[in-house]
Amino acid sequence: MSKPLVAILAGAGMSTDSGIPDDRGPNGLWRRDPEAEKLVTYSSYMADPEIRRRSWLMRRDSPAVKAEPNAAHRAVVALERSGVPVRVITQNIDGLQQRAGLPERKVLELHGTARAVTCTRCHARSSMAEALERVTAGEADPPCALCGGILKSATIMFGERLDPEVLAQAMGIAKACQVFIAVGSTLQVQPAASLAGIAAQGGARLVIVNADPSPYDALAADIVREPIGTALPQLLSALG
Repeated sequence: MSKPLVAILAGAGMSTDSGIPDDRGPNGLWRRDPEAEKLVTYSSYMADPEIRRRSWLMRRDSPAVKAEPNAAHRAVVALERSGVPVRVITQNIDGLQQRAGLPERKVLELHGTARAVTCTRCHARSSMAEALERVTAGEADPPCALCGGILKSATIMFGERLDPEVLAQAMGIAKACQVFIAVGSTLQVQPAASLAGIAAQGGARLVIVNADPSPYDALAADIVREPIGTALPQLLSALG
């Protein structure tokens, strides 16, 4: 008998145990400080060299640079290695799920990745670590090494749309899975939140692991309010 496909939608709460704050949340930095929000807003970033300089310093000093996978990330890897088909659809940009050992092809990054940079002119990609080395060496706003264009993090900034191909793949997984687990997400940011509804409407067992109520609680078969670092490993161990 084949094992059910398990889809996991990972929100910011998945990585808080790794020391990464939820900057996009209702009480997060981007909501509290409009000036800080400009650092991750595409139009401001492209128009203002000073915004770019501050953005590079923010990236250099971010706790995400030194963050390590936590128990929740490791539990997902353990489930996958037990033979259960797993796909992670993540709203996070930290790459911690891959660092924990889940193959790249099994992770869909809805909001891009902070592990890489991309040129806004020629679209070449290179590593964030390399760009941050240039910043540390004194380049306040390092240009693309190939064409001299403006570099940005390979993340989806405010004012940019999600990659339609990645979103289509995520919707396909939501429709195909038998179990859909939303972890550490408020399920209020669209279109990511709609994946929970798509999964439930397709007959999947919807499980929500989050401290606060969400708009999709009425569709959930199970709601877990316990801390993610202990609740998710227990939940996935039972599935495995």
